[in-house]
Amino acid sequence: MPDIIRMTDSEIRGRLLSMPDWQLSGDALERQLRFRNFVGAFGFMASVALVAERMNHHPEWSNVYDTVTIRLTTHDAGGVSERDFALAAEISNLYRG
Repeated sequence: MPDIIRMTDSEIRGRLLSMPDWQLSGDALERQLRFRNFVGAFGFMASVALVAERMNHHPEWSNVYDTVTIRLTTHDAGGVSERDFALAAEISNLYRG
């Protein structure tokens, strides 16, 4: 398995241009998503959990009623890596769907 490489701030900011709903917050990508109610938010989290498990890359997240806050960082790399952008794209696709 190849080493996981931490992206530079410049690389991250460049990639975020095509993902405006995500932002760099410290050493992580972050996004807040809103739903109609708690059931919608929790159901979304269950869907993301299946994708995250398949990718073997798990988010840091919280849920308060109708709001899910997600942080993506690669602990093995000490910051944001390509793995975070791949999971962010999957999460964005699920949210749109």
